[in-house]
Amino acid sequence: MKKIEISKLKARPELEDFSGKYEDTSFISEYLVSNYFKSVKKLLSKTYEVTYAHEIGAGEGRSTMRLGKMVPNLTASEFVAQQVVLAKVNNPNLNVFQENVYQLKYEKDSVDLVFLLEVLEHLDHPEIALEELKRISKRYLILGVPREPLWRLLNMSRLKYLKNLGNTPGHLNHWSKSSLIKLIENKFGKVIAVESPIPWTIVLAEKRKI
Repeated sequence: MKKIEISKLKARPELEDFSGKYEDTSFISEYLVSNYFKSVKKLLSKTYEVTYAHEIGAGEGRSTMRLGKMVPNLTASEFVAQQVVLAKVNNPNLNVFQENVYQLKYEKDSVDLVFLLEVLEHLDHPEIALEELKRISKRYLILGVPREPLWRLLNMSRLKYLKNLGNTPGHLNHWSKSSLIKLIENKFGKVIAVESPIPWTIVLAEKRKI
């Protein structure tokens, strides 16, 4: 395999409007999003001595607003400059900045817990991103992705993205629960808890010490 030069990697700006799931006030949408963050909170309850956390791929900062109520000393970052501006507006009391997931700004072992929620499926090189998350994480990772093939089946059931067999624009990677666990345990560390709020998989992993 040809070696990829990290300095030349660029995160791909998302093609999807992520604000939609937060702005949709339908009962079903609110129920699903509420369950999603309840699951994140359950995973957080299984961690210890988390005093500093960082969210990567924060988008407009809607998820950041919720995470900021769950953990102390949260910071957040986003690759797309326009999204960073909005994330700062939505989280005026938090440190929000721009960075590339392949070249994170924190030093090695400097963050107790890293969040990566609905980002990995958009990346050209998810394995390299996970190695960079491992570098800055002192102990934990909470990562969430759409659960496949359920995600695409649900899209098709509502007649969305039929030409692409239900694949959401911008989704470059697809994982079942088992394949996601295998990837994370290979690139980050042991998965110690899993939540499956429909239609996602969210895992809590503990960094493998070398």
